[in-house]
Amino acid sequence: MTAVLAESVARALCDDWAEQAEASSPSAARRPAGTDTPLRELSHWAATLRPQAVPCRVLKLAASQVLSQIASIRAGLQHPLGRKLVAAFGHPMQRDPRQAAGVFAALGSWLNLDDTAYAGHLSNSTVAVPLAFAYARRLDGLSLLTSVVVANECAARITASATLGPLRGQSAVHTHLAGAVAGRLHADRASASLYENAFGLAFAMPNWPLMRAFLASDARLFNTFTPVRTAMDACDAAYAGLRGAPDIMEHSDGFLARFATVPLPQAVAKGLGRRWHTDTLSFKMHPGGPGIDAAVDCAQEIHRELGPLRPQDVAEVVVEASLYTLFAGQRAAAYVTGPGSPLGALVLDVPYPVATTLLTGEFSVDDFSSPAVDDLDRWALAKRIRLEHDTEMTRQLFLSDAPFGEAVREAGELAVPWLRGFGGDELVDLVGAVRADNRDFSSSTKATGARVTVRLTDGRTISRTRLIPIGAAGPETRHSHADLVREKFLSVGGPHEVADTVDRLHRMRPSAVRRWIETAFLD
Repeated sequence: MTAVLAESVARALCDDWAEQAEASSPSAARRPAGTDTPLRELSHWAATLRPQAVPCRVLKLAASQVLSQIASIRAGLQHPLGRKLVAAFGHPMQRDPRQAAGVFAALGSWLNLDDTAYAGHLSNSTVAVPLAFAYARRLDGLSLLTSVVVANECAARITASATLGPLRGQSAVHTHLAGAVAGRLHADRASASLYENAFGLAFAMPNWPLMRAFLASDARLFNTFTPVRTAMDACDAAYAGLRGAPDIMEHSDGFLARFATVPLPQAVAKGLGRRWHTDTLSFKMHPGGPGIDAAVDCAQEIHRELGPLRPQDVAEVVVEASLYTLFAGQRAAAYVTGPGSPLGALVLDVPYPVATTLLTGEFSVDDFSSPAVDDLDRWALAKRIRLEHDTEMTRQLFLSDAPFGEAVREAGELAVPWLRGFGGDELVDLVGAVRADNRDFSSSTKATGARVTVRLTDGRTISRTRLIPIGAAGPETRHSHADLVREKFLSVGGPHEVADTVDRLHRMRPSAVRRWIETAFLD
């Protein structure tokens, strides 16, 4: 295809999305910011947003996000622990959308195959809940996608306001209080007052996970299930007339006072309708959590060059990465001792997935269950892998928007104590003086890089480096996210019929959306 023809096709597709959005509804009224609380302003924006106000690139990202998260949910369904969850709470394709939303959320989250953004592991609620309610409420495809975008924007902003705090990544489960409330209420076309009250009620008693349970038990399956169910109760209560505190975010006795070391209440409503947090989406191509992606990408490249390895062929493997990767790996290391290690810790481990990839050439959800996880060769090689800090990768991490960079810029000098607590004076000096620049996120990046160096017993050394993992926010992902998530979906056995039609999701009528969702999960 020539460059001119490719540009013409791309423009036509963008016009198609824009035309469909324009035809769907009248323009949304904007309410001027003033004396309103951030939550009230966010609630009004969410309640009045209509599809034609969403850029087509954002709707396309949302479509890829839906397919990617369906892949994550399918992967969760296939795992033995996922089947136990279904035995306890039912299949996600069930009559009650509130219960279905919780099961969708749980199945898609605990293998760390869920998509992330600035800020938070959004898709576990921001896709799961709209899916359940689009099916139950018989929404058309464009309404489904718009609900996902609204949920993303609400959840990301509230998570961003507490990013400089003690909870991050999947442990920041309050993300899903916001994502679930917004995802359901936009599907319901609820009023701004209902959003405000449901948000206020949901955040009255926000969830705080205990790391012992998170790492050492199967309770990880509840890290999104529980807040989503709390959010469903908050919505029901708001519909019944119960009121929440509109200043629950910024009040001295409110959410940020407890959950943020450096509160950023201004992030809740900043740039509404101008800066789209959905632009910061990173798509997870490998299971496992934070920072393993680039290391696995590098290990795949090394395997392609060297071919199959044996543990005895390897003298040592060095994985250099940012402080973020090292921090997560250190928390998990005490729990990862070989076969039988708890899955909650194993999904945060770096040596096991790198060893597996070097030996087999890939890393998938099957590697978290028997017989793969019992393979002694993998564990023998994992023992020869050590992690080292790369200061330049840490610097690039904080220059990125996700997972922390934009929050540090927003906080400016106020971020220094948080930086010092995370990485000491060395990190404070490394990041340097920063300030908010009001970027719009359309060129967002997530540089969670790694360098993998394999030293063989025959004296050879091979090394590969990747700064932005495959699928993470950056120019490559903006160009090819549709192809990437299609590959992810098909790799977990997803039907071609679903993958081949996701680019038409925005034009599907309600009956077609229901068939599409059924095909995705009932094959």
